[in-house]
Amino acid sequence: MLSTITCLAVAIYFEARSEPIAGQLAVAQVVLNRVADERYPDTVCDVITEGPTYPSGHPVRDKCQFSFWCDGKPEDIHDYEAWQTAIRVATIATETTAPPIDISEGAMFYHATNVSPSWRHTMHMTARIGQHIFYRLED
Repeated sequence: MLSTITCLAVAIYFEARSEPIAGQLAVAQVVLNRVADERYPDTVCDVITEGPTYPSGHPVRDKCQFSFWCDGKPEDIHDYEAWQTAIRVATIATETTAPPIDISEGAMFYHATNVSPSWRHTMHMTARIGQHIFYRLED
């Protein structure tokens, strides 16, 4: 079982490693916002791996919450510097003692700017940071 920081760092690395620190932190906050919401699993690792699986336990391709988890590619970490940054961002996001400032503004969803998912029309855009657009459910 991976630690909370490791699971969050994996998501940051595969979803946002080429983004500025603010974009990486916003991705981390989406995960944490989901953990805090009763509609999603209660742990970071469970939120990140949420989605349908085959009887073998493998995720159904392209049917999970975070694309890296079920895109059919191995989760191999090749960029050590980006991995260390992802760990630092995950640590800051999860271990801060001050009330966190959520730069995603409560976002529970995001997508890259080069895609246009149909669900975006049913949500409120909260931020655009780097190459990601962040959303929360309509108030």
